[in-house]
Amino acid sequence: MLITNDDEAALELTVEPWADTYRIQRQQTFVVVTHSPAADGSWSGTSRGDEPFQVMHRRDSVTVWANGHCFHLADMAGHAIDAADWQCPAQGAAS
Repeated sequence: MLITNDDEAALELTVEPWADTYRIQRQQTFVVVTHSPAADGSWSGTSRGDEPFQVMHRRDSVTVWANGHCFHLADMAGHAIDAADWQCPAQGAAS
């Protein structure tokens, strides 16, 4: 999932359920990747069912619920910003 800040002010990004918070500067895009904990690749935890992400947007912030067992956060060039779990598969190996 791509999160782009096209505003003049910094945008706060929170990735739940880890409560990890990041600042996305103006004209910057972050990539959020999550991995399914289920062998069949299904996603749990969403209100609609079987979706990897839920997003809540407010004026100065975005909250992304990554409904996998871990997540990767990177910039558009692929440079890692953070990974929520040391057991997370290699970035780019989304399941």
